Amino acid sequence: MNDLSKSESYAAAGVDITAGYKAVELMKQHIARTTNENCVSGIGGFGGLFMPNLVGMKKPILVSGTDGVGTKLKIAFLMDKHDTVGIDCVAMCVNDIICCGAKPLFFLDYIACGKNIPERIADIVKGVCDGCVQSASALIGGETAEMPGFYPVDEYDLAGFAVGIVDEEKIIDNQKMQAGDVIIALPSSGVHSNGFSLVRKVFDVENADLKTQVAELGGKSLGETLLTPTKIYVKPVLALCEQVEVHGISHITGGGFYENIPRSVPDGLGAKIEKSKVKVLPIFNLLQKTGNIPERDMFNTYNMGVGMSVIVPAKDAEKALAILKENGEDAYIIGEIIASKEKMTLC
Repeated sequence: MNDLSKSESYAAAGVDITAGYKAVELMKQHIARTTNENCVSGIGGFGGLFMPNLVGMKKPILVSGTDGVGTKLKIAFLMDKHDTVGIDCVAMCVNDIICCGAKPLFFLDYIACGKNIPERIADIVKGVCDGCVQSASALIGGETAEMPGFYPVDEYDLAGFAVGIVDEEKIIDNQKMQAGDVIIALPSSGVHSNGFSLVRKVFDVENADLKTQVAELGGKSLGETLLTPTKIYVKPVLALCEQVEVHGISHITGGGFYENIPRSVPDGLGAKIEKSKVKVLPIFNLLQKTGNIPERDMFNTYNMGVGMSVIVPAKDAEKALAILKENGEDAYIIGEIIASKEKMTLC
């Protein structure tokens, strides 16, 4: 902690420099869990240094992704639980970059808050570090900005970005996709981190009882269910890519099936999804029923229980399912690729 850096004038304006130093001290133990042999510098410098291992790569390509947690943070504020939203932040970034077959290398976060409460900041970063551990990424830097008058005292925003790497010849770019390929679903853990503006409106979360158990949610509370962190698919997907020729991957985020699955499908082909095969999670049934939301809008907004879809040749489908299950994913087939002018059909 820097004992020389103090400013009573700045503190009077609402920014406590010493609180920032305390937050850094509290988060160090969590950051240490993400550090690996490629990390050249520790936290505290003006830039995070990382030396990637390029052994065996012919033409390495860097892949980056950035995102935030969105208004799911409002649920964290209401529940006063801040140690899982960091997982969401990491997940939204690393799940994107693995769609082209890239391996995540490192992550940086950005927290902006109305008041720097060191213990709360450390909880947020703990979640970020949990996500980094799950995705084998190093947290090599970040920023906490105390912004009184811009954010309410008890609120904050959280965003970040990840950088990964893939050998050019191993990039997944849908060029090998063909009719007859199989679409495999990787189950989601819940709503993940998208569509929460509608979630908050439907459940009127500011006035709802978020902590009482709900039978329709398997005995979990609404707040606990909504705060369930986004699943990180890095390890099972990369394990699959090492053993099977993957033709396409989609991260099912905001925009649901209709927006995200077509992004991995080339012109002239379409994804035919059998709706009856989708294992819809209870939270989505409750959301649709409570908000009287049309089914198409549900599939056009939420993941509906499918956090990621993977497209493989039909001959490799069973092998792919076995590999995914060996890596903790209860994967299952939901459709196939067909010749079509429409890139997405839900039937």
